[in-house]
Amino acid sequence: MTQSDSPVLQPRRLPPLAALRAFESAARHVSFRLAAAELGVTPTAISHQIRLLEQTLGLALFIRRARGVALTDAGRRLFPTLRDGFDMFERAIRELSPRRRAAVTLSATTLFTVRRILPAIGRFRERFPDYDLRLHASDDPVDLVAGEADVAVRYGSGRYRGLVATPLLAERFGVLCSPKAGITRPEDLRGLTLLHIEWRRAGRAPDWRLWARLAGIEGLSVDQGPRFTEDDHALQAAAAGSGVALSGLALARPAIDAGLLVHPFGPVIEGEFYHAVTTPERRDDPSVRAVCDWLQEDVV
Repeated sequence: MTQSDSPVLQPRRLPPLAALRAFESAARHVSFRLAAAELGVTPTAISHQIRLLEQTLGLALFIRRARGVALTDAGRRLFPTLRDGFDMFERAIRELSPRRRAAVTLSATTLFTVRRILPAIGRFRERFPDYDLRLHASDDPVDLVAGEADVAVRYGSGRYRGLVATPLLAERFGVLCSPKAGITRPEDLRGLTLLHIEWRRAGRAPDWRLWARLAGIEGLSVDQGPRFTEDDHALQAAAAGSGVALSGLALARPAIDAGLLVHPFGPVIEGEFYHAVTTPERRDDPSVRAVCDWLQEDVV
């Protein structure tokens, strides 16, 4: 075979891989914003890559609207092929790569982490040995959509825009003090030091004024006493006999069971629920399901 008879090898005529990835993610989420969060770029970058792909193909793939985007007929035809192709790439690479342990990040408030999560951490290891749990203890909410955590424990109504929430535990607020305080009725609070917590929880914030009104008791110094920005510090002060706290009974349960605190009498103030929260895209991930199951069955 002469050189002139040799077959001419033509390269595949494919658009840039970055544009294809941007389109597949945006089509799967039907959102440029969520695609940007998944790929770690800006929504503007996603829009630019999709424009580039549309120009390369000479077809419109998305209909841009004021409140979002929708796939065109051409976009709907292209999406399944790309989705399946990327899924095959991922499976092949995963099978070739050495097995890595999956890590899942759980975010919760400092008090919930200390009082509820840490005592149950060994049980997670026993039940799910293939997953490494990363704990993010902070009273500041994380951005789940941006991937700052996989699951978060949040206190509130459970209505979180763009997220899915599973109720874990109802909170109720009541009087907590050291067993040595020796108080047995609301009237015994007169003259005692009341400890105040500057709540950062969502929803109605319980305070001593509200509690006294529900108890029908007058003469309490509801505006006086030390103030704490951290629940746990107020509970430690109460356990040490430095005053009486009005705090969450659910999170104080371990200290009550250990005899460090008592809840001597009512009334109680009904609160909201603690929820396990994640994104719709992550809720069916095996590691996320493992954490949510563990929260429901072992933590609360």
